[in-house]
Amino acid sequence: MNYNWDWGVIFQLSPTGEGSYLDLLINGTMWTLVTSVSSWILALSVGIVIGIMRAYPSKVARAFSRGYVELFRNIPLLVQLFLWYFVVPEFLPNDFGRVIKQSQDAPFYTAVIGIGFYMSARIAELVKGGIQALPTGQYQAGLALGLKPFECFRYVLIPMALRIILPPMTNDMMNTVKCTSVALTIGLMELTAQSRATAEFSFQIFEAFSIAIAVYVIINYIIVFVMSRLERKLYIPGSMGAK
Repeated sequence: MNYNWDWGVIFQLSPTGEGSYLDLLINGTMWTLVTSVSSWILALSVGIVIGIMRAYPSKVARAFSRGYVELFRNIPLLVQLFLWYFVVPEFLPNDFGRVIKQSQDAPFYTAVIGIGFYMSARIAELVKGGIQALPTGQYQAGLALGLKPFECFRYVLIPMALRIILPPMTNDMMNTVKCTSVALTIGLMELTAQSRATAEFSFQIFEAFSIAIAVYVIINYIIVFVMSRLERKLYIPGSMGAK
């Protein structure tokens, strides 16, 4: 294969008028980071609540949370993004739906909601598994001390469960970053979208996507490094999940 590598093209001005191709990639990286962090905050917040409901001694709570998990876990992320972006605004009041569809930030908010709820179903199952991995005596001891069931979960079970699920949660954080690349289908100009634009404008495909690959690897390596340090910091000798 005859391919002329030209890394210098990255520093050339792009026809979009937004600076060089490097500026496009940096802007895409920033959108990837902002979308990833926002989606993860939503996923973690909702996932913990749904995970608690999955293990809570209430048939109604368990039935609702199970339906939630099955709904968002079994529908492909791409389909969910299309539903949030194209379908949901049509069911909103006319003025409100029109404002959402015309908003320049609609792809960003749609990506955060879609990825956030999609990943929250996975987080919920992790939280449920972490709670169920704990000895039942901890819950019973909390009740014996006069704590209410919700207080037992909040002060006793959840802190221990989160320590157990930190390693698999790291994988989900990395998956959240990678899921942002799907948002290019709804117009979010994140890293993959900007890499594609760079490749189309400059015809230097390998350079554009090589940089994107390197950025994704660096971001995920930082996540692994930070989470491993956090895991060691929260380590309790003799606890469940301790190494």
